[in-house]
Amino acid sequence: MNKDKHLGLRIGSETHEKLKNLAEYDGRSINGKALYLICQTIMQHEKEPGKH
Repeated sequence: MNKDKHLGLRIGSETHEKLKNLAEYDGRSINGKALYLICQTIMQHEKEPGKH
């Protein structure tokens, strides 16, 4: 069984505050919003021809 991986991420205070605001607006945790954005970016990348 595969376990979830931990990713430590250093971001600046301003970026953190903006991410926090986005997460709160969407009713998500900061971690949940970051994971959502990462997944969306991966899906978008994989739709582009020859990029996966």
